[in-house]
Amino acid sequence: MAGITSAGVGSGLDLEAIISALVKAENAPKQAQFTKRSSTLNITLSGVGKVKSAMDAVNSAIKTLDSSTKFDLVSAKVKAAGSEAAISVSTTSSATAGAFNIEVTQLSSGSRAQSAQNAFTSTAQEVTASGGNLTLTAGAKSFSVNLGANATLADIRDAINTSSDNFGVSANIINTGSGATLVYTSNVTGAGNDLVVSNDTAELDSVSTQANGGGAGGISIAVADQAKDAQMLIDGILVSSSTDVFVDAVQDTTITAKAVSTAGQTDKLTIAADKDAVKANIENFVTKFNEMVDVLNTAYGAGGSLAYDSATRLMREQVTAGISRQITGAGPFTSLFDLGISLSKEGKLEYSSTYGSLDDALNEDFANVGNVFAGADGLATSLGSLFDTYLQTDGVLKGRETALREDLSKLEDDKSSHAYRMEQLEKRLREQYSALDVLVAQFRSTGNYLAQQLASLPGFTTNKS
Repeated sequence: MAGITSAGVGSGLDLEAIISALVKAENAPKQAQFTKRSSTLNITLSGVGKVKSAMDAVNSAIKTLDSSTKFDLVSAKVKAAGSEAAISVSTTSSATAGAFNIEVTQLSSGSRAQSAQNAFTSTAQEVTASGGNLTLTAGAKSFSVNLGANATLADIRDAINTSSDNFGVSANIINTGSGATLVYTSNVTGAGNDLVVSNDTAELDSVSTQANGGGAGGISIAVADQAKDAQMLIDGILVSSSTDVFVDAVQDTTITAKAVSTAGQTDKLTIAADKDAVKANIENFVTKFNEMVDVLNTAYGAGGSLAYDSATRLMREQVTAGISRQITGAGPFTSLFDLGISLSKEGKLEYSSTYGSLDDALNEDFANVGNVFAGADGLATSLGSLFDTYLQTDGVLKGRETALREDLSKLEDDKSSHAYRMEQLEKRLREQYSALDVLVAQFRSTGNYLAQQLASLPGFTTNKS
């Protein structure tokens, strides 16, 4: 019977079903425990992760209110005299509040230089037989081009326009029908930054503003085409800039001239505390706080991922106490309630409809609204410290996440160990029932042999009744 590969083959008994039932009876309860434990750990881990994420969002929101500099924000607003403002303005937090009337009287411009009309016969006219160098300079910027022998007017134009060192000069040729005029345009603005074109050979005097031997070349700049400053009147005071950007004309602001104002019309620039930005930061904090409370309430409630969890209950109590506590050093404000923000029975923040408003507080005492959050005894400090105990690397929530992941890892090890034990159990059962199978098969074979021998005896009959 050594060739038996499946239990019951030799005996005819359904030993496979018996082995399967015995293994299943031993395995099923443990697998149920594993499934339940895995589900509980993963649900708890998910709940802790959601709470941690929601609290982190609140912490980020409160950090935008954790410094007095956050309440030093200022905004610059421009009221246009016409349909569109002639200026745009940006400012820093150190800008001083004030109001200014601004009129743009002149935009900056670069210079324009040209030859006499029809100074050249055509674009193909040869300018230099031997070649040479042209140097173009405007303000502090400069570049040179090298011209080969027999260079034409068109060659000079192309050499300038394609130079990799070109800082902003364009060369053009105007064909009048009876001749050609060479025009240079520089984008370097500001009075005194006119384009200067010099050369190293007299052959190029006709395309230069300065002759090689001294004196004027064949290119000149009309007074109207000279480089100019931008100019504006700020409360009637004339200010100039070499570009259209005026830095610190009004201290700690940058004013950009976009167009010349209509004569006599002024745009109104107002610099003031940026209450809208601060209000938006406070409202964002309220929103994130309420989202965190929703997560905590859902997790802690019946059927929640952290249902009736003592640590979660303590967290809710601490958050509620932290947000509703009394504050000192904020003038007339002693709590969020004084800013028109109250606490609902669900533990969420809501805007009061009967006792003042956030807008009223910001308008009446902007500095002390800042102290409610960013003062030495402000909410940003106290809540930030509370959140840190939960969110930092060694914090409560981080520690709990780590412990849950370790439990899940150990559970996987337990599953592997159990699977091995079930393999060994099945192996033992097969060995035991294989021996039984062989024994029964032997008994059956012996019985059949005896029956055959008895049947061969004289007078032996089989009782078929």
